[in-house]
Amino acid sequence: MNEKVSIITPCYNGAKYIGETIESVQAQDYKDWEMLIVNDGSSDNSEEIVTSYAAKDPRITLINQPNGGSANARNNGIRKATGRYIALLDADDLWNPDFLSSQIEFLKEKNAAVVCSSYAHIDENSEAFGKVDMAKPVITVKDMYVMNRIGCLTGLYDAGTYGKIYLREELKSLRDDYAYWLDCVKKTGVAYGNQKVLARYRVLGSSTTGNKKKLIKVQWRFYREYLHLDPFSACVNLCRWGVAGIKKFRS
Repeated sequence: MNEKVSIITPCYNGAKYIGETIESVQAQDYKDWEMLIVNDGSSDNSEEIVTSYAAKDPRITLINQPNGGSANARNNGIRKATGRYIALLDADDLWNPDFLSSQIEFLKEKNAAVVCSSYAHIDENSEAFGKVDMAKPVITVKDMYVMNRIGCLTGLYDAGTYGKIYLREELKSLRDDYAYWLDCVKKTGVAYGNQKVLARYRVLGSSTTGNKKKLIKVQWRFYREYLHLDPFSACVNLCRWGVAGIKKFRS
């Protein structure tokens, strides 16, 4: 049976970190993987950097496309993926060397189709800060309606069981990763969280995550426009999400 992992990495002007991200994948002790890096119309030298890695490692594939946004880029990669397992790894995030081996073992142990793991936070200089984001051991659809319980860089989906799932491009990057993992959990019924810290999520000051006011607005819109929650339920969930965020980043 195909045990390959297809790693989907959208890259838009990611030259500063994409090399470090690729090397964290190459350092995996699980070797059966392919990395599909979708250059989403970058204006920097991302293409050159990825090309240099791909020339030395046939498991790395560069896909060039006009700028279409993160959901579009990820879907382009998923369409071309040949592996049984799908993982989404952004161009500035990092995996620990045992990420894939631990997650596949955990998925099989749980007889599951979706798993995630705990992860640490790093800054622009790859220095750790704040508290570790501990994965919820069991994640239901109800949990996902409150907040995204699956750190995108830690999710692993078994497409061999339910088929490929694609991101919703109509959201135009409005929490498209959240919607993707919600759809995965809806399809499978439940996801499981590995308590091991297996990845490092980069928080940049210019990112949506780093811009708290913008992120609050995006989260509210997601509750109202995508989940179609009534104002009261959306407000309750936003408060719960906000408290969880404060606990997560408090040092």
